[in-house]
Amino acid sequence: MTAAQPLIALVGNPNAGKSALFNALTGARQKIANYPGVTVERKAGRMALADGRPAEIIDLPGSYSLNPTSPDEAVTRKVVMGEQEGERQPDLIILVIDATNMEQHLAFALEVLALGRPVVMALNMVDLAARDGLTIDPARLSAQLDIPVVETVAVRRRGLEELNTAISERLSASDATHQLPITPGAPMRERRRLAETIAREAIVGETTSRRLSQQADAILLHPIFGPLILLALLFVIFQAVFSWADPLMGLIESGAEALSGLVTATLPEGFFRDLITEGLIAGVGSVVVFLPQILILFLFILLMEASGYMARAAFIMDRLMALVGLSGRSFIPLLSSFACAIPGIMATRSISDSRDRLTTILIAPLMTCSARLPVYTVIIGAFIPNTSIATGVGLQGLVLFGLYLFGVVGAMLVAWVLRATVTRGAAGGFLMEMPKYQVPRLRDVLLGLWQRAWIFLRRAGTIIFAVTIGLWLLLSYPQKPVGSDISQVDYSAAGRIAGVIEPVVAPIGFSRDIALALIPAMAAREVAVAALATTYAVDAEDEDEQAVELGQQLAGRWSLPTALAFLAWFVFAPQCLSTIAVTRRETNSWRWPIFMLVYLFALAWIAAGITFWTASALGL
Repeated sequence: MTAAQPLIALVGNPNAGKSALFNALTGARQKIANYPGVTVERKAGRMALADGRPAEIIDLPGSYSLNPTSPDEAVTRKVVMGEQEGERQPDLIILVIDATNMEQHLAFALEVLALGRPVVMALNMVDLAARDGLTIDPARLSAQLDIPVVETVAVRRRGLEELNTAISERLSASDATHQLPITPGAPMRERRRLAETIAREAIVGETTSRRLSQQADAILLHPIFGPLILLALLFVIFQAVFSWADPLMGLIESGAEALSGLVTATLPEGFFRDLITEGLIAGVGSVVVFLPQILILFLFILLMEASGYMARAAFIMDRLMALVGLSGRSFIPLLSSFACAIPGIMATRSISDSRDRLTTILIAPLMTCSARLPVYTVIIGAFIPNTSIATGVGLQGLVLFGLYLFGVVGAMLVAWVLRATVTRGAAGGFLMEMPKYQVPRLRDVLLGLWQRAWIFLRRAGTIIFAVTIGLWLLLSYPQKPVGSDISQVDYSAAGRIAGVIEPVVAPIGFSRDIALALIPAMAAREVAVAALATTYAVDAEDEDEQAVELGQQLAGRWSLPTALAFLAWFVFAPQCLSTIAVTRRETNSWRWPIFMLVYLFALAWIAAGITFWTASALGL
């Protein structure tokens, strides 16, 4: 291939349609290899220009910025700047823009245009823009940017002839420069503001629904009103978790009591009856009762996702995360961790910056996963009065909201410390596309709730069941001598194990029973509730005492400072062992899982201690 052949580079954001345009321009005349030294795909091909000359064209990896945060973006920058080994600087750049999301794509386009290189813009996917009710004037866009703009639909080969002509003319022009629309190196915020202005001028028509969507975004994404609306929505969610679930939880509790009574009346006294009533029903049943609350929480999450609001929440949180040294790429993994830290940690694979990814993995357990909800609920229900502090505002829901908020704030503070110490480095940039607002489909929401219910019940029927039965056996054996004044729990193997741990947690207000519950909670958070229920069932003197609800048992045995310290412990305490195992796999080292265990246990002990000592000093 001779040096006289022009070199053309296709540049744009991911999902702009560059590859489709590349295929349409080159046909079968293309080859694929890797760039020297990196595992980044290099797609190159040949095309015939409108004036008959051959040209070489390369499809560069999708990028959001010329300040790279990934190997793909680094290659794009090097090629555009003429710094890539074995690749000469392109003679012309084709900027591929998604017409349906012009505002966002123009932010990157302005950065490229500021280089002053010869450019032709392919305004791609204009058919989808028309479907969405957008009418764009390419002449206005061309006048604002001072470059040729051609409408294309790459997948249907529309506009290719006009694009080819514009490329040929630009390459043949004696002066192919353009006025710089923005100062080279301008910050992202300035480029985004200019992109919004240019897009607004170029759009000459839009449907009412799109206009309403933009008006909604102006409020929901407002730097002040947006976060306030998000906080208000979360506040409503946690109020609903208590108020809506209460009747359904009552039905499950009544069913468990009836089942326990039936088993007691049917089976003879002995090992199997105690196993079912004290181990299975008291233990597993005390966790299953919280299923309505978990489903209500996920109902709101599913509605937020399906309506398009969840992406807006991510955008709002990106501003907060930037303050602690993280980019918005960390938000989705952290959001997933509210369901379970395991998929959240696995989702960090999408974060290109290794320091961002490690920081996100280390703080993922601080997001309040659904497994904590039974723990929070039983303690709040036992110690926080079910009173209304304002119309529609219950004190219990307010406390639950505070615990979730406490976890998020704690995670952000830990991230800030980590980014200033062990994962020091600059945060990467972040751009995201906003989906259209839409009405959630009932079928999809119900399917999502069913899947969540099945996961919870399967967990209750496997991990929680096995751990609870194992704990019951340790609590029941060896059996205390007949007539002994020693309680069965103190005499049991489990009680003796808890006695070893109790001195460590006694200064923060934890009793032997709590120490006993913390051990199996490492298998699954919910097991802490099952462990307490099983412990008090084994320790009960008679069937009437055994039938007392766990909340009433706790209220009679624990002080308020102890209960508050227990809540503080579970805000920070390490996740289940599965989380530790996934962290080991994702970091390919035992160093970071051990670091995670140590710092989380230390935070949990300190937070619980401060809470207990402060509450005791205040005389609560």
